[in-house]
Amino acid sequence: MERRNFIKKTVTGGAATLLAPTILPSNVFGQTIANRKVNVGQIGCGRIARDHDMPGVMQYDNARMIAVCDVDSNRAKDAKVLVQKYYAKKTGSDKTVDVKVYEDYKDLLMNPEIDAVVISTPDHWHSQPAIEAALAGKDVYLQKPTSLTLEEGRILVDIIKKKGTILQVGTQQRAMPQFRIAAELVRNGRIGKIHTVKIGLPGDPAGPVAPKMPIPTNLNYDMWLGSTPEIPYTEIGVHPQKGYGRPGWLRQEQFGSGMITGWGQHHYDSAAWGMDTELTGPISVESIAEFPKSGLWNVHGDFMAKAEYANGITMYTSGGYTNGIKYIGDDGWIFVSRGSYTASASDPVSKDKSSKALNASNPSILKSVIGPNEIHLKKIDEQHGDWLNSIESRKDPISDVEKGHRACSICLITHISMKLGRKLHWNPEKEIFVNDAEANNMLKRSQRFPYGVNSIKGL
Repeated sequence: MERRNFIKKTVTGGAATLLAPTILPSNVFGQTIANRKVNVGQIGCGRIARDHDMPGVMQYDNARMIAVCDVDSNRAKDAKVLVQKYYAKKTGSDKTVDVKVYEDYKDLLMNPEIDAVVISTPDHWHSQPAIEAALAGKDVYLQKPTSLTLEEGRILVDIIKKKGTILQVGTQQRAMPQFRIAAELVRNGRIGKIHTVKIGLPGDPAGPVAPKMPIPTNLNYDMWLGSTPEIPYTEIGVHPQKGYGRPGWLRQEQFGSGMITGWGQHHYDSAAWGMDTELTGPISVESIAEFPKSGLWNVHGDFMAKAEYANGITMYTSGGYTNGIKYIGDDGWIFVSRGSYTASASDPVSKDKSSKALNASNPSILKSVIGPNEIHLKKIDEQHGDWLNSIESRKDPISDVEKGHRACSICLITHISMKLGRKLHWNPEKEIFVNDAEANNMLKRSQRFPYGVNSIKGL
């Protein structure tokens, strides 16, 4: 899509349509996959899987989802119905696919018919199944954040590279034209030398005290907890037993770090695209944050974070800024956001604060044409389609594992600075804090046997 057309449609309210997935014919990906569908297994069948990842894959004719897996048997059954109804409507036949259902993803990975997997599990169940999928010879689409800790994230990167696995991270903002346009304009000096980036990212509210509840018979709760400590079950700490609303695990530090990883990886990944820092990280981070003093939900609320980079850029992140990314240079600024797009119906977006997809200090900046000899960033139509394309070509997708890990690393070290409440100096090459044993101890977590990356055989 040309820049002028995109800007025109954004101004007239057409941005939401532009950001919807595009159905492409199978022959755009080459003859190999056009003649043999990629058989895909879905691991994790909650809201982001149903609303985003499963339809994101099934829309393509060169892929076929043949298996689903969830530790909640009700969700796994629902997913089977969703897939079979989708293909029945798409093909006009209810015999297109007989979807296999699994409770344990390890059993799914043993199925030789499956070529690739989509992992849409809670954050604490990202790195381990991705590593084991690579070891089993499967390509991977992995929801962000890439890892729960820096340690397991680096292990994931090393295994993916060693095995030659195609891994796409679900940072789909790279497929949205306004983020690429903004990054290209910044990288090509349209706002002069960039010195500051401001990222708007909300926190989460505190939650109620939640009593212990009986574990539902349809949920393998021990496996759901995985490598994290054993704690009593309560529904709002896991996911709804009816419906697919926003799950409570997102607001518990045991399973993630809150919005700093929940949406932070999206924005930090996009910011790095424009800052030309995709394969490195900041050299220092410092944060202040509010944390709940009571209740089940204990992730950060309001916060302010500052990160300094070796190239002289300072990046600030706070819920006080409009949700999105603002690049500030010597000659002006560019702001970019998702606009009215949401990945899931329950995304906590204040649309009045996120309605402008692309803006600048001077409208002429956005009309600037990138010349043939200038920097042109990779352009894709949709994240899942790019992944399938990469499976066929065996070339890196737009959000490869190293870039995903680096963006996730910013989230994780920022969270550590929130917890410690002081400035931390970071070595992005060695991925350790400088002369700070306390902070370095927080780059990993203990893992409850028999779960966790440390329990994987073959590492």
